[in-house]
Parts: sequence; C-alpha cells; structure tokens
Amino acid sequence: MKSTGSTYLRPLMVLLGVVAHMVGPITSCGYTCILWLIWILHLLNFTHLLPPPTPSQFFLCILPTLSLPYLWLFTWIFLIRVQTSRPEAEPKFVRNKATQVMALLFLAEFPEVGPSLLDEVLRIVGLSPAGVDLYLRLLLAIDGELVDRDVLHTAQCDLAIQEMRRNTTVKDGMRERSVPRLVESWLQILYTFQASNAELACLCLEVVGAYVSWIDINLIANERFISLLLGHMSVDVLRESACDCLLEIVSKGMEPRDKMELVESLSQVLEAAGFYNLQQNEDGDFLAHFSKLLCAMGQALLQSWARFGKAGAAPEAAQAFDAARAKLPVMLGLLGHSDDDISLNCCGFCYDYLHTLKQLPDVPDLQKADVEAILLAIIKKLTYDEDFNFENEGEEEVMFLDYRKQLKLLLDKVAQVAPNLLLLSVHRVVTGTLRDWKDCAFGEVELALRLLYLLGEALPAGHCGHFSGDESKASVLQDMVRTVVLSGVSHYQHCAVTLQFFETVVRYDKFFSAEPQHIPEVLVGFLDCRGLRHPNAKVRSRCSYLLSRFVKSLSKQIMPFVEEILCQVQDLLVFSPRVNGLQLALSGEDQLFLYEMAGYLVACGELAVGRKAELLGSLLGPLTAAFPPLLARLSAETDEDRQAALAESLAHAVSFASRTSKAFSSRATVRESGCADVYVACLSAFLPALACPLQRDSIRAALRSFLHRMLVCLDVELLPYLPAALQAMLSRGDTRDVLDAIPLLNQLVGKFKVQVQPLVREVFPVVLTGILGGLRLPVEENDQSAALEKQSIRRAYYTFMLALLTNGLGSIISDQGAMDAEQVLGSVVQGAMEFPDPVAQKMCFTILSRMIETWGGGDALPVFLDFVYKRVVPACFLAPLKPSFDLMDAQTTVALAECALTLKSVFQQRGPELLLFLRQDYLPSLQITPDVAQEFCQVLEQADTKVFKTYLKAFFQRAKS
Repeated sequence: MKSTGSTYLRPLMVLLGVVAHMVGPITSCGYTCILWLIWILHLLNFTHLLPPPTPSQFFLCILPTLSLPYLWLFTWIFLIRVQTSRPEAEPKFVRNKATQVMALLFLAEFPEVGPSLLDEVLRIVGLSPAGVDLYLRLLLAIDGELVDRDVLHTAQCDLAIQEMRRNTTVKDGMRERSVPRLVESWLQILYTFQASNAELACLCLEVVGAYVSWIDINLIANERFISLLLGHMSVDVLRESACDCLLEIVSKGMEPRDKMELVESLSQVLEAAGFYNLQQNEDGDFLAHFSKLLCAMGQALLQSWARFGKAGAAPEAAQAFDAARAKLPVMLGLLGHSDDDISLNCCGFCYDYLHTLKQLPDVPDLQKADVEAILLAIIKKLTYDEDFNFENEGEEEVMFLDYRKQLKLLLDKVAQVAPNLLLLSVHRVVTGTLRDWKDCAFGEVELALRLLYLLGEALPAGHCGHFSGDESKASVLQDMVRTVVLSGVSHYQHCAVTLQFFETVVRYDKFFSAEPQHIPEVLVGFLDCRGLRHPNAKVRSRCSYLLSRFVKSLSKQIMPFVEEILCQVQDLLVFSPRVNGLQLALSGEDQLFLYEMAGYLVACGELAVGRKAELLGSLLGPLTAAFPPLLARLSAETDEDRQAALAESLAHAVSFASRTSKAFSSRATVRESGCADVYVACLSAFLPALACPLQRDSIRAALRSFLHRMLVCLDVELLPYLPAALQAMLSRGDTRDVLDAIPLLNQLVGKFKVQVQPLVREVFPVVLTGILGGLRLPVEENDQSAALEKQSIRRAYYTFMLALLTNGLGSIISDQGAMDAEQVLGSVVQGAMEFPDPVAQKMCFTILSRMIETWGGGDALPVFLDFVYKRVVPACFLAPLKPSFDLMDAQTTVALAECALTLKSVFQQRGPELLLFLRQDYLPSLQITPDVAQEFCQVLEQADTKVFKTYLKAFFQRAKS
C-alpha cells in the first residue's frame, strides 16, 4: 500500500497545482475550490488508496509546480494537514528545512503577504502540538534570515545592501503589525505547555530569546513574562532554557538606567529565590547556563557604570558599580567551581570588573580585597588535575590548556590593577612550595614555577626591579629566580615540572648576567637526564630549543664553558639515517637547534682561529664524510620508504651545516674565524646530490637553503661551485625549477654583480623559457589556485629582471636575439598594463624606468626608441585608465608613483622629443583637449618628481570620473 501512495501522490499534487493555476488570481471563489480539493485528498487518505502523506511530502511535492504568487497559499494546505500529524513523526532537520522554505517565502512576499501569512498560521495551528512546533520553528527560521549572525548571507556588496534593506523593512513591518500578537501567542504557548510539553516550552523560550534583540523590550521585560521565566527557573526541564532566555533579555541594548533597573530587579528575585546560594554539587549543566546569565548581568551593570561616567552622572555610576560589586561573591564561587566550563563563563565579568578598577583613580581597601580574592581563585584554577594526560593529550586536555590561557589574561589584568599584590602573592607561593617541593604534588610545584614564569609578561615593565649583582639591590623577582635555581626542583620526577623549570630559567636569562655563578647548575640540568637526555621525548625536544636560546642570550657568560658544552652534546649530534626503525634521542628538527647552538659557540667563543676551525671541522666532518656513501645508497635503493628515509637524512645533513652558519653574520666573520675551508668542504660533499633524480624535492630544498647561506658566508671561493650547481638545478628547465632558482640568482647577482655575468648569461635563456612557458599555460576561469600560481610566476620573473638591471647586468637582456629581447620587453609592458596586480605593476614600471635610464639616452637604438613611444609611454596612460586600477588602493598608488617615475625617466632621456610626441600625437589620440595636454606637458617638464606624482594621480582621477 505504501508504494501505491508513493505512485499516486505526486500526480495528484501536480493536478492540484494545475487547478490552482486555472483558478487564476487568488479570489474567494478560487480559495473555495482549493479547499474542496484539499478535502477530497483528505478523504482519499481514508480509502487506503493513498497513505497519509507526511507534511513535508505534501508541501514539497507541490512546490515545483507552482509559481510564487501561489506558493504562500499552498503553505496553508501544509498548515491544515499538519494539525493531524505528530511533530515527532518527522526528524527535526526535515521540519527545520520545511520551515526554512516557508520563511524564505514569507520574506519574498513581504509586505503584501507576510503579515497575513503569520495571522493565518496563528489562526490555523491553534494549540495543537504539531502546529505549535511548526509555528515556532517558522519564527526561528524568519529570525535566522533577518538577524542571526551565524547564518551565512551573501558576500556581494550590492546584494548585501539589498538584503539589509529588505531585512530592515520586514522587521519594521513586523514590529508594527505582528509582534504584539506574536508576544501574546508566546505567553499562551508557555502557559499551555510548561507543564505538559517541556520540549515545546523550551522551543518557545528560544524564540523569545531570539526576538528580544530586535523588538520592543517592554513587551518582554514586564511582570507577566519575567515572573513566568523566574517560575521556569525552578523547573528542572525548563530552567536551562529560561536562563538562556533571561540572558538574551539582559543582553538587549537599552539605556543605562533602564538596563540597571532591569538587572537589579531580576537580581533581587534570583537572590530571594536562593539562586545565589548554589552549592558545588548543583547540576553542572544548569550552573553552566546560570553562570553565563550572572556574568551578563554583572557586565551589563559595569557597562552602565561606564556610560554613566561618560555622561557625568556620578550618583548613578556609583549605584551601578555597587550593584556590580555585589555580584562578586557569588561570581567568585562560580569562578572557583571544579567544572572549568562553569569557571570560564565567569572570567568575562571578573576581567571587566578588574578593568573597571584600573580606571578608578584610587582602589579602596575593600576592592583590593576583591582583587586578592580573584587572584586566589585564579591560582587555584591554574593547577593541573592529577589525571591530566601529558603523554597523549586529548580533547579535555586541550580544553584545559585553552582555559588556562583565559586565566592568564585575568592574571595580566590583576597585574595592571595591583602589581605589588601579584608579586608578593607569587613570592609567597614560590617560596612556600619550593621549601618542601619533595613533599608536594606535581601540580603544586608546576603551579609555583608557572606563576613565576607568567610574572615576566604580566608585570608592567620595570615594576619588579632589575637584576643586580649587588644583593642589597636585588629585587623580589631576583630572589625568586635564585630560589628556583638553588632549590633543586629541577630534579622533580615529572615532565611538567621539568619543562616549566627550564622555560622559567630561560625566560629570566638576565638573572644569570647578574649572578653568573648559577650558570653551571642550569647547564648541567640541560645536558643530563633532566634535559636533553630526559626519558620523555617532548622534554628532550623542547630543551634542545631552550638550550639554544639560553646559550645565545648569555654568550659572554657562557664562553668559559664552550668546549665542555660541545663535548657534552657530541653524542646527540650523531648523524645516521633513520632506516630499519632506528630512533635517535633527538629528532632531526631538534638537532637543528643544537647544531645552531654549536655553530654559535664556535663563532662567538673566545678561541684561537685555528681552534675554531678545528671545532667546526669536528662538528661538520662526520656530515661530509657520511654524505657521499649515503647518497650512493639512495641512488641504488628501490624501496620507496627507504628512499624517503635516506633522502630525509641527506636533507638533514645539509640543514645541519646550514644552521651552524647562522652564527656567522657575513663572509668577514667566517674568514676571521678561519672556517671558510670547512664550508667549502661541505659544498664539495653536498652539491653532487643536486643530480640525484630520486626524492629530489626535499634534498634540493635543503641544498638551496645551504647555497643561500653560503652566499652570505663565503666570497669568491664559492664561485667555482656555482656553474655546476645552477646547471643541475635548471637541467629540466621546467617552470617549478626556474621559480626555485630565481631567489638564488637574485642573491647571486646582488652580491657578485658583473663577476657572475657570464654565468647568468648562460642560464638566462633557460630561465626565460621556463617562465614564459609557465605563463602560457591555460587557466580555467574559476581556478583560483592556478591564477595565484601564475601571479607568483610573474612576480618572480619581474623580480629577476629588476635584479639584473639594478646590478648592472642589463646587457644580458639586450644581447639576446632580437626576437627574445622583444619578447622580454613586451612581457614587461604586458605586466604593467594587463594584469590587475599592483605589486607586479609597480615592479614593471620600475623595470621600464631602469631600461630607459640604461638604453634610452642620446645614442639609443631606433628599435628601442620605437618601443618606448609605441609601448612604454602608452602603458603609462592606459594602465591607470583601466577599471581594475584602483586609485584609492594603497598598493596601486605605489604602482602609480612608479608610473610617474617612468614618464620622468623618458623625459630626462628624450626631453622635448617626448613633449612633442605627447602634445601632437599621443594625448590627442586619447581625446584629451589641447589645453589639458599643454598643462600635462608643462607639469612633466617643470615640476619635481613629488609634485608630478601628485598631479598624475589627480589627472587620472579626473579622467576616470
């Protein structure tokens, strides 16, 4: 029988739609005919020829057959049919989707149909549960389309404006015609279903909370509604929804006096009902909602205080502040609740309260006590739970760490209001805990170290005093750091405590400048089983970074321990491929920090030149010795997993050498240290890997970085290695390889200039072919990633052209064949004119200026002059005249400034010849009057560059207006 209904239902619906079209405009007669057909269908449901259709089937089947003028009428059919259905007969998402369609229909037909549709909905549904469910979901869907910020609306500017105007019109119309009746219906629904159908009552409360933001608050904030909502606060199944509804009422924008009166009246009733005496064992879900409500109430009062203060209403401001402060005791109870979600909800009010105190000229003792109470709650809640999983952090652990960040913001605000209180409180916790740290839980010890760590950011600059070598001048902070170092707490057997210890001592590295005698103790901790050799991999990894920072920040004090540190970390710098499941103490990424630290110790240590070269050689020698055999293994390997592991090891070896070079700021420091030969040996060992076809991407990326570093550190000793390296990098000549090589070429020509002209001349055709080949590739209209890739190709190309011209290598371009040279020149003009990319346009105009300065003088070739007058000068006018050239955009303005410089460059080289061309030939072709053409030429000739830039912008603004 079900299949029969499915077979005949849609034809009957289509027939119904056809009859509706035949009826014509909606008249009383037409409406009567439709109702008769509805009753026939209803009777057929009882003949068992058709099973009763669900409401959404009924409505959605006729939807495709009808035009908009009839859609709203057939919505009524849906409403009539729904009276005999149970709301739970369909999933919620089906009901929501059906009401969303009806809401869109409501908005489309408003104001002609909208109010009458809502009236008919109210009239037809009555108080049937299914009808009320439909009605409430329809109202939520309408609100979602009008004001809900979670709903994704159009991003197009003109459509967004139209949508905003439509929404304003609908809201104004509903306020005028419908809202009072809607409010009465809500009251009726709440009274009817509060005891018999909690789901509908909660849904109605959700509707009230949604609409209260844009309807008259007096319709809701009155005796009838508030007393009803407060009654719901005592009903277990309703009180969470009642809290949310009251939260929306409290959050409604109002005048400060009205808001204060509303919040205070609500507060008095809640207090009288005992809600301010909630216990810790109260239902957590309810407390989560109630804490949000209470926080909003307190914040509303503080906002009223601020607005009263701006208005000069001192008595009202004092009243609002006292009312907000009265909420603090219950708020503090919730802030210290064992449930972090409940506590988090109260952070907003506490933060605003502290911010308010900060604005007061003086904080009385009572309010200082408030700050201390907040601080104590923060300290309590910062502590890790015993069951926190440090080895495998799950969702709960991540949520707690996020919660800790919010508490940190509160701590920062406490520091702004009462820095001395915070400093002394932390001092008390640190000294008290570290005195007996062996008997304390790990959470207490970690908390003491964490609070000390947070002081570095929380306290205002200079408040805690400076670190001094004179004990009589030592600050409280210096005393705490000394206590931490001397306490031996770094031996505590928990990874959280160990990590926090090292984080703290590195944050206060300046302490060790004042008291360097404590450096050995910290270094030993870093180097033994507490740090780099800790059983926990996370601790080892973090300590490798922190030790690098510690050494670099205390370079002078560390110098006596250079060779000892290098000796201690030697076994941790072992270079071995990670194949056959071999796991080293530190990952390759962690070893990078140790290699960088080692390079820094060698470069900055007070050692003899020969000793520095010897130490660096012993550091990098194992890499250069192991690299060729490892490369041979990769070339012979056939298993892809092993290939990847070998390639990773090769890339790490190159990266290790690169990291050691970061300590050398220039080639002078490398030469002075006597270490140049060590890096030349690395070049000899590493560069053959460029020819390896296997796993090429990761290895080549590491080698490119290494070559960039060598261009900084080495001088002419690098040149013999560059031809083979560039030839290998560009051997395939594809676009990707060329793009990867261009930054290296730019750095090369910037450093060596004419010394590398033969080399750059040799690779230039390959670069040109790869770039232009990539630019010719077709791009689909909506393929954004391909479009961005082409943009990056153009920018890289123009950067290379500019580097050649800037460093005196323009002859590489001009010496190309006539066809290639013309192609290059044309591509630059094309970049200035055709692509809406102001960054590239700016570079193109700069390139054109340099070309004109180089080749556009009195002995310029006729071919180039022809190019200047036919292509360059027109580009300076046509590009800014394009619609995509936005003169109000900052980057485009910079491009226009370069355009002005290009015209100035042509004038400086060609003088009256350019003015004659503009006045007689080109400007008239743009329909520019002789007077304006004369004015333009006069400004170009007489004004300085700055004035001409300003004039050119105004010229194009007038032309485009």
